[in-house]
This record gives sequence, structure tokens and C-alpha cells, in this order.
Amino acid sequence: MSRKVAFVTGASRGIGRASAVALAGVGYDVVVTARTVVEGEKYDYSPTFAGSGARAMPGSIEKTAAQVRALGRSALPIRLDLLDREAVDAAIAQTLREWHRIDLLLNNGIYQGPGLMEPFLSTGDDALQRIFEGNVFAQTRITRQVVAHMLEMGGGVVLNMTSSAAQVAPPGPVGQGGWGFAYAASKGAFHRMVGILHAEFAGRGIRAYNVNPGYIVTETIRALFGEKSDLDAAHQGAPPEVPAAVIAWLASSPDAESLAGTTIDAQRLCKKLGLFPGWPT
Repeated sequence: MSRKVAFVTGASRGIGRASAVALAGVGYDVVVTARTVVEGEKYDYSPTFAGSGARAMPGSIEKTAAQVRALGRSALPIRLDLLDREAVDAAIAQTLREWHRIDLLLNNGIYQGPGLMEPFLSTGDDALQRIFEGNVFAQTRITRQVVAHMLEMGGGVVLNMTSSAAQVAPPGPVGQGGWGFAYAASKGAFHRMVGILHAEFAGRGIRAYNVNPGYIVTETIRALFGEKSDLDAAHQGAPPEVPAAVIAWLASSPDAESLAGTTIDAQRLCKKLGLFPGWPT
């Protein structure tokens, strides 16, 4: 039973993909979940209603799984749409049925689609409910089941990908370096989970962390906004491998235990510990 299993959501591209690969690099077999199974599938990724429309994005869980296997670890790709509660339950059940354990949960996936970056007065009830389903309720459902399993095993690690939007006011309105209310409010609710997990379960072997990646230049960011956008002008960016290196360190280093229950600034910690050689340039 020396195998270690990580369950990663939103692993088809960006931080999730890079984190799945980084976790494989420190000895984890990885359950790779997202809604895009094969590259070329089309979904609506636009954060605004004005830009709404289905398109394909680079990456898929099959492609990420291949990268994990290339490092000598096992990968289990499972389609998981955060808006589908039955799919959430089925993904966890399949993991436990086939691999029998989950040692680490990375809640990285979020709702992607219209409503995330809408001005306050343009954010209707339907969009708000959909975003909270994909950014709060799905993660709560996943974590509740996984933590219950971890407690039976004697412990585990929960890593929640948080956001500055959950903690601070934006530097400007949407379109000028800021973010939408629905995104900020949902991430704010999600941000509170780690403190609760730490208070209730730290004494029973559960280590929980918030990881704030900062502004990360992902495939989706570039596809949606081009090489330069208002986000680039307002925030210092980093590649997905930076928060991924921090995720791997939190998952594997004994020094990380003292940070349980806290929010980790990924770019700051990565730079301090030199976790991603060559960055920053």
C-alpha cells in the first residue's frame, strides 16, 4: 500500500495539467479529471455573454494522462463536469473502486463560461447560481466525500486553488484589470473551506491548504484574450508550472506541515525556495 493517489480537477490544461504532472514527479499516481476528454472538444469558455460561443481549447485529460505516464506513474483519466453532480459522485466512486484510495485532493477546476467577468448589474440570478454550482457546491461535494474517505485511511492532503479575488478588492472594474462579482463571491465562499477543514480535522491527519496562484498565463487566457490583455497590464504573470511546483512541494515536503490551514502565495513561495529553476527570469 505504498502507492499514493492524487485526485486533480480541472486537469486538462493550465494549472491543473501542470500540477498533475508535478505530482507525478514526486511519486503520485494521478486521477486526471476535467470535462475535455479528447483534444478538440468544444465548450463555451467565454467569461462574458457578449463573447459567448463554443470553441476548442488546447489540452485534454487524455493528453495530461500521457504526460503523467511518461514520468513512470499511473494515470486514470475520468470525465468530470463540475455542473453535473452525478458525474462528480461517479468520478469519486470509480477512483475508489479501481484504485481504492485518495491521498491528495487538488480542487483546481472551476466553472468556465459566461457570467464570470460580467459587470455587477449584468450578472443575473441564473448565472450566479451556475457559477456557485461550479465554484463552490461541486467542490464542497467532492471534498466532503474525499475527506470522509481520508479519515478512514488515517489522513490526507486537501489543496484548494483560491484567488486574490476571494480576498481583496479589484484594481479596477471588469475590462480594466478587475473581475466580476460572481467570480469573486464564489471564490470568496470557497476560500473559507480550508479554515474549517483545519479546525475540524487537523488533529485527525488532514492537512488542508489554500494556494493562491496569482495571475497565471494559461492556454485559456491566451486563447481568450490574446498575447496582451488588461490582465497582463494590471498583474504580473507566471507560467502554470510555478503554482504546480508549489503544489508538489506542499504534497511532498515535511516542511510544508507547519503551513497547514494557511493560504500560500504560490509565486512568492516558489521564488523564495527556488522551486521552479529559471523563474523568474
